Amino acid sequence: MRSTRATLLVAAAALTPALLLSTPASAADPATAPATATATTAASDKPVDEMSEEDLRTAILRILADEDSGRGVVREANEALDGTVEDMREFLRTGYRLAQAEDDRVAIFRLLHQAQQNGDKAVIREINETLNDGSPEALRAFLETGYRLAQAEDDRVAIFRLLHQAQQNGDKAVIREINETLNDGSPEALRAFLETGYRLAQAEDDRVAVARILADPTISDALREAAEEVIDGTPEELRYFLETGRYEVDA
Repeated sequence: MRSTRATLLVAAAALTPALLLSTPASAADPATAPATATATTAASDKPVDEMSEEDLRTAILRILADEDSGRGVVREANEALDGTVEDMREFLRTGYRLAQAEDDRVAIFRLLHQAQQNGDKAVIREINETLNDGSPEALRAFLETGYRLAQAEDDRVAIFRLLHQAQQNGDKAVIREINETLNDGSPEALRAFLETGYRLAQAEDDRVAVARILADPTISDALREAAEEVIDGTPEELRYFLETGRYEVDA
């Protein structure tokens, strides 16, 4: 069975995307739903109760072929494949949804730990609300859209703090890049600035600051040598020189 499954899994990976559920994420609790399943596959559009054993197996193999399937989904899908036709049918009816919720909950707790370390208040708030709801739909919605928006809220706060600091320091490149980022306003632009844009903009300002040091004819030979060495360095080297290294040279 395992070798056959491996062969089928390769074939399933080349087929249409993983199982689609005709019931939207905002649907009512499955406990109150009709007994007849409405889950279908993209390829056949057949309700689960009308699928043949081959259809059921192919649908589950598509799920296993999805690289985003987590441990809970993989475990439950394999158990269904090792079981009866009714086990496979039940997995597609409800088991997949519940296993996905298990994986989503693990992913959200990881994000919560990270947010607590970073002090991301909006992310922490939204995660707590999501976990208090606890439904598979709420967990999935947070990962698909809620996290992105909450992180953007925290990122915007962090960027305004950096803007205030840059204005006090007269860091023109940082101010310019922050204004461009805020004018864009997308979660992706905010995150990209914090992950890479800020570092590069600060390096631009730091390089100017080092050049000003070199333009001062009164500096010591040792400081001049150190400044000349660092001016073409990495953003981290420039920052260290301005914050610490320049003072160590003449100490």
